Amino acid sequence: MASTYSPYQRSSVRRKPKTATGAVDLLRANDTMAALLPTVTRMIALQRDCAAVLPSMFASCDVLQFDAGQLLLSIPNAALAAKLKQQLPKLQAELLKSGWQVNSIRLKVQVTKSLSKSTISRKLTLPSQAVSALAELGATLEKSPRNANLNAAIAALLARRRQPG
Repeated sequence: MASTYSPYQRSSVRRKPKTATGAVDLLRANDTMAALLPTVTRMIALQRDCAAVLPSMFASCDVLQFDAGQLLLSIPNAALAAKLKQQLPKLQAELLKSGWQVNSIRLKVQVTKSLSKSTISRKLTLPSQAVSALAELGATLEKSPRNANLNAAIAALLARRRQPG
């Protein structure tokens, strides 16, 4: 008689019950934080609906507040605020179609600290052939007041090249 496999006959392997590890589970576990969960969910849904209406403009904008039919949006700069201001009637109409009771939309310019791009400092080096050509040019240039600045620049460059480091 052949035995058949049944997943219910596993007596030696017991699984531990899963613990609350997700962010939503952590919010639900705390009474104070659980009260914020419906508001957070609503704001995320509103952010998503706004981004669906104006995807290119709304990529860097955020929903700050939605209370009593008034929507407050965070805009990173005044130029984008001017462009978005022209699209507010369209945004409001689309949100009304989606079921959001938006009576007015306000914009708040909030300049965020942008991460500065690190500048990579690299030392430019001249090939030895270029340095010898400049040395030859400095030696053959006429010593006149007109060429004084050029001679000084070539002499300074050659002096830096001869210094170690």
